[in-house]
Amino acid sequence: MSARQDLIDLAHRTESGDSTKPDTLWAGLTVDESIARRAAVLMLFGVLDDVPASSGKALAPADLDVLLLERAHTLGSHPGQVAFPGGGIDLEESPVAAALREAEEETGLDSAGVEVLGALQELGLAHSNFLVTPVLAWWASPSPVRVVDYGESAQVFRIPVRDLLDPDNRVTATISRAGRTFNSPAFTVNGVLVWGFTGIVLDGLFEQLGWAVPWDRHRLHPVAV
Repeated sequence: MSARQDLIDLAHRTESGDSTKPDTLWAGLTVDESIARRAAVLMLFGVLDDVPASSGKALAPADLDVLLLERAHTLGSHPGQVAFPGGGIDLEESPVAAALREAEEETGLDSAGVEVLGALQELGLAHSNFLVTPVLAWWASPSPVRVVDYGESAQVFRIPVRDLLDPDNRVTATISRAGRTFNSPAFTVNGVLVWGFTGIVLDGLFEQLGWAVPWDRHRLHPVAV
């Protein structure tokens, strides 16, 4: 079965209600829906571009990447964090339309080349009081991407899924705030740390797809604040 078909099947299971949250991390991503703001992110996968994976391990899927961006370090909310393209949902706008619009605005993506596969479960981003809909998509006809506004993003890039799955690139990110320590699955790839909400979502997605590879969750990576 192809990676694209795996993604399609997951989207269909979610739509039919047959998809289950893989662990307590996804279940814990909740907010008060009565006051939360709605947002959507684009989880865009496609055939690996001409930049090969760094990992030489035989991990499936081998020739696939995902579009991510690094938020500007001057932002007041989640500065410098790696994230999926996305943002708030406007009035009378669907999560799919919002995810595509935000991706166009942030990365210059040509959404005409994007095949939307479906929406996954809404997940809460408590720190910003957002209820986020991940929109799963396939990059049928890839277009050039770039930073459109350096006040919003520091870089836009595609990361090979093989590098994300490589156990050597997996750590548990830890951050201490207000006397409490928070942990999240994380990925150290291409000189960046993918952690927090994005790390949790990717980790849970790979589990649901059956792509996940066991890794050492006791290997800690403190995050500076």
